[in-house]
Amino acid sequence: MAATNALMQIRRSLESHVGQKIRLRAHRGRRKTLEKVGVLENTYPSIFVVRIDEPNYNQRLSFSYADVLTETVELTLMHKDSGKTKNLA
Repeated sequence: MAATNALMQIRRSLESHVGQKIRLRAHRGRRKTLEKVGVLENTYPSIFVVRIDEPNYNQRLSFSYADVLTETVELTLMHKDSGKTKNLA
């Protein structure tokens, strides 16, 4: 039950930031780390979607809330005005 509550709390936290710019850091295993800046596009019951917009590179990546819980994925909110960042979840 505690894990379910934690996942729901992560989801609620992410829902409030849909449409905002975030920095994504995903550990892909064996010294492989993906670091991108994108927009939190949408949240669904089991996953959330991040849209990566770079020149000549448009992609949508999906991750589960369990990835955030286990720290496989780290999300940082990027503030427009001051350039400051804030860790999500």
